[in-house]
Order: sequence, then structure tokens, then C-alpha cells
Amino acid sequence: MEELTFGQKAVGLTFNPSSSDVVTQLKQHYADIIDLLDDVRQITEDPEVRRLTSVAITEAQTAQMWAVKAVTWNLAK
Repeated sequence: MEELTFGQKAVGLTFNPSSSDVVTQLKQHYADIIDLLDDVRQITEDPEVRRLTSVAITEAQTAQMWAVKAVTWNLAK
């Protein structure tokens, strides 16, 4: 198995108890965004850019969790 990217780890890509394709797609899209932000964070020397990208990564993780909750809401009933 190929090693997960930082973004894939950050969104928990492999955790999908419902085996939902939509959950997998959402998580992968957010993982891609997080990977782009992490690339910016890694190459900059500016501490403010590092802080801003870290905040953006955290907010993307939060948005991903709410998106998964939204698409799995009816599965819990």
C-alpha cells in the first residue's frame, strides 16, 4: 500500500466505516487542498505565512468533518 500524504492523514482518508464513495471523494478533495497548503508552508521563510497556512489547514479539517457529517447524517438513523 502506498504511503498516505500529509493531507490524507490529516483527514483520516482510510477511516470510512460506511464505505461511502461520497465520503471518500470529500476526504480526498480536502486532502488535496491540505497538501497544497502544506507545500506552501514548507517552502516559505515567512512565519506569518506558516501561521496562516496552519490555520487554513485546521479550518479545512474542520470543514471536512462537517461535510462528512452532512453526507452521513441519514446513515445514523
